[in-house]
Amino acid sequence: MSAHTAEPEGRIDYAKTLDLPTKRLILLGVLLGLFLSALDQTIVSTALPRITQELNGLSLYSWVTTAYLLTNTALVPIYGKLSDLYGRKPILMIGIVIFLIGSALCGLSGEPFLGNLFGGGMMQLVVFRGLQGVGAAALGSVAFAIIADLFEPVDRPRYQGLFGAVFGLSSVIGPLLGGFLTDQVSWRWVFYVNLPIGLIALAFIASKMPRLASGLKAKVDWLGAFLILVFAVPLLLALTWGADGNYAWGSPQILGLFALSAVSLIAFLFVESRHESPILPLTLFKNPTFAWGALARFMIGAGFLGAILFLSLYLVQVQGVSATKAGTATIPLTVGLIIGAIGSGQIASRMGRYKPLMLIGLIAAGLGFFALSTLNADSSYGSVVFRMVLLGLGLGPALPLYTTALQLAVKPWEIGVATSAGQFFQQMGSTIGTAIFGAILTAGVSSNLATQFAAQAASNQGTVATTLQKISDDIKSGNSKTSGDRSATPEKPEDIQARFATLRENLTRAIQTGDQQALSAVKNDPFIKTLPENARTQLTGIPEGGVPAQVKAGFAQTYATVEQAVNSGDAAQVQALAGNTQLPQALRDNLAQIPAPALASPQARAQILAGIKQGLDQGEAQAEQQATQQALSAALSGVNDGEKITLASARAAKVAFADTISSIYRYSIVVAALAFLATLMMPNLEIPRRAKGERAQPAHVEI
Repeated sequence: MSAHTAEPEGRIDYAKTLDLPTKRLILLGVLLGLFLSALDQTIVSTALPRITQELNGLSLYSWVTTAYLLTNTALVPIYGKLSDLYGRKPILMIGIVIFLIGSALCGLSGEPFLGNLFGGGMMQLVVFRGLQGVGAAALGSVAFAIIADLFEPVDRPRYQGLFGAVFGLSSVIGPLLGGFLTDQVSWRWVFYVNLPIGLIALAFIASKMPRLASGLKAKVDWLGAFLILVFAVPLLLALTWGADGNYAWGSPQILGLFALSAVSLIAFLFVESRHESPILPLTLFKNPTFAWGALARFMIGAGFLGAILFLSLYLVQVQGVSATKAGTATIPLTVGLIIGAIGSGQIASRMGRYKPLMLIGLIAAGLGFFALSTLNADSSYGSVVFRMVLLGLGLGPALPLYTTALQLAVKPWEIGVATSAGQFFQQMGSTIGTAIFGAILTAGVSSNLATQFAAQAASNQGTVATTLQKISDDIKSGNSKTSGDRSATPEKPEDIQARFATLRENLTRAIQTGDQQALSAVKNDPFIKTLPENARTQLTGIPEGGVPAQVKAGFAQTYATVEQAVNSGDAAQVQALAGNTQLPQALRDNLAQIPAPALASPQARAQILAGIKQGLDQGEAQAEQQATQQALSAALSGVNDGEKITLASARAAKVAFADTISSIYRYSIVVAALAFLATLMMPNLEIPRRAKGERAQPAHVEI
């Protein structure tokens, strides 16, 4: 393998030849382009539920994100190399154009004129999101390299910090803007909004940016590019499908994808070792800053995305934040991230050293992960905010300083490939870390749920304890039909109590008065399915008109039967009725004492029936009151048991999620420690400073 060790002939040092106003205009265009890519990752997630509903594509829900992730991650190192060979400007502009075309097509998904292209609206969106990812890969990989082209080493950290701030800002604006556009305009504008921003960025870049070429003259390593795609895409697919539960980890599909990825990696390394201008020069790994920095960024990628994803899950499942507000609820983390990114860049430029700040940041991140590992079901939101800010301050320096370190450690004409490779390792770390942490979450929640339901059963008694223990046993055995959807967001205790109070009110009215509206509300109440079986039977068996009407109807039926027997004049019929054990004892005694001759006279029969009617009327009021009280007492007892079961279930789910997510952050401490050790192994390079009084002569080139 031949390596380019000498400076390419005709290479221009743009950091010294461009004037500062021009640099700032170029930087503005690049930041706008990067903002497009970062914003797209957060704005779409808010609109996805509405998109899925309108395009009828729930089965492809996760693929809208997966398609973007696959193409974005796999193409990052390829764009980095192409920008070294052909210049940053054309590659960046191509990336923006592809991204804008993909955005426009995403907004048109499901429109009638596209017909059944790709199988329908949702599949169209998946394909076009993949196209968006193709463009976004150029935006991300090339943008960070441009900083090294435009600015001298001493200035780079402060500008890299701005790039980190863009990612943080997009995570705040994205959910808010996505929610507004989806609710007030149309979900299609979630994609169309990219067009004006992208066109402005293109205008800045086209008019003000020089070609920013490294001067390298070499052939493109197309085979290496193909092999890195065949390595990355199957690996990402296997990790995504395994984590989402589409296929079991040991299934032929997942194992086959892992095998294909492994074979492609071996072939890629073989090809790269022999190509004159490889996509990823293996000689970079002989550079300790690059090698240890890539490992550290891999670890940081796993910890960073895991922190965001699982903190949002904690806020939804335990703090009770709505799913749409979970993105904005992590604003404190973002604030810490922006302060850490910008602040560390400014300090590094003044100190002339970056390694101490990276180590301090990782220590702060480790403390942040440790603080998050102490979260429980009763942690206050204020204490969660403190933990989020601490973690953001720790992770913030990772965004600008590792890029600065990699760029300082390689030749200027290798900056594109080194920068994109570092980003590639970070994105791979995010994907692999998310898959591993997701598997830990799935296994941990199931185990912790069983434990917590058993604990709740032990603290209760009777039907409540039996029901909770059965749920615990069902979760252990994987019987989801009876254990229910335990991944659903648990309700707040006050909401549960309020709903059961409403159920009691409706139940009381339905039993006492037979109120049709109350009766319908009771039978359709979703809480009924949480009640013990005998309680469900009682509630669904409330008679029309209520219990008093049922008792009244029963007494009327009894009198009609007696009236028929007495008016028949047949003493045998009357005596047979007196032997019916289902009739009240007092009535049976009266019927048994009726002499046969009295039945022969109509007047006597009328007197007998009048006496019986008077007795039944007197007993009816007492029976109505007694039956109503018994029915209401039994029904309310079942409702009380149901409330206890529901409250205990919500508490068990809340504690189980809190404990599981806390355990994930304990693993994150290990990830942060490994990133710290890798960073510790990096050389403590000094950022080159300008000589005293040095001022470069600015000149416009290639404009």
